[in-house]
Amino acid sequence: MNIEELRDYCLQKPAVTEGLPFGEDTLVFKVGDKLFLLTGIQAGNRFNVKCDPELAIELREQYTEVQPGYHMNKKLWNTVYMDGSLTTKQLHQMIDHSYDLVFKGLPKKLQEEIISGNQ
Repeated sequence: MNIEELRDYCLQKPAVTEGLPFGEDTLVFKVGDKLFLLTGIQAGNRFNVKCDPELAIELREQYTEVQPGYHMNKKLWNTVYMDGSLTTKQLHQMIDHSYDLVFKGLPKKLQEEIISGNQ
């Protein structure tokens, strides 16, 4: 997976927005104004995703490509390297998990608006 495929995958999710709030090199994806993924544009071989704390540890132990979140809360965020060792399906599952965690943390009213397509 390359950065263009990563971007396309994130943007196909409901109510996702993208931006550059930390400067021109860090691309951020949000749902309901809450961050669920960020990646460097120049070094587009990795991304950070939110993760359940227990699953985060499990993934780090299972895959060398999954590391504690770079410049993030290491308990809740993983940095995932897209060097070809992890399958596209595995990468998608990590992105989906992050999106779902953040979505479930949104106010119920906003969740309902997103589900109904009225966000």
